[in-house]
Amino acid sequence: MAELVVELKHVNIYQQQAIVLKDVSVTIEQSEFVYLIGKTGTGKSSLLRVLYCDLPLTEGEGRVCGYDLKKMSWKETPYLRRKLGIVFQDFQLLTDRSVEDNLRFVLKATGWKEEAKMQARIEEVLDLVRLRTKGFKMPHELSGGEQQRIVIARALLNHPDLILADEPTGNLDPEASEEIIRLLKEISQSSHTAVLLASHDYMTLQKFPSRTLKCENGAVVEASVMEPA
Repeated sequence: MAELVVELKHVNIYQQQAIVLKDVSVTIEQSEFVYLIGKTGTGKSSLLRVLYCDLPLTEGEGRVCGYDLKKMSWKETPYLRRKLGIVFQDFQLLTDRSVEDNLRFVLKATGWKEEAKMQARIEEVLDLVRLRTKGFKMPHELSGGEQQRIVIARALLNHPDLILADEPTGNLDPEASEEIIRLLKEISQSSHTAVLLASHDYMTLQKFPSRTLKCENGAVVEASVMEPA
């Protein structure tokens, strides 16, 4: 049986005092690619925030990449996040430095010291996202799709067990959106990295069917990616 990177049992998720999702029980295995769908405001981002410890888990049981979410202290949170790659809709690249320097900044911030090893890893992840020749470019010199591929490269730097992608195609045209989803599906297989991709971009998802979770009516249920939102 494949290793579980996410295991939630009977979890209730709150924003302030209001319950957003109730009785959530979800598992995701290593290398699995899973969609998280639902209308805006149904709790997709809240669920992701629980998984990367931006919202506390107070009710139910949850483990992510071997960490018990209920017992997490603020000191442990950075160690869990090193096992995660997080991809947001807005790219959040540092606009005053090149692609390579964006990636080097993250490596230094997460404890890498040797320049040769950092350079080798930067080249590896740029290869994975097929942008090896763009390392010298500034973010504004890249298209939206290329910028999002750099964000995915950044998410891969520390060999994550799980990538959490929150509306990663939200700012992209259809062609670039397809490219990003195809790339994330490839990475889930080639890098043995699980991917949970939250989106309401049904037109694109239908072209790349995969296991799908749906947020609706305060619950998370298994769904078909082909059914209407």
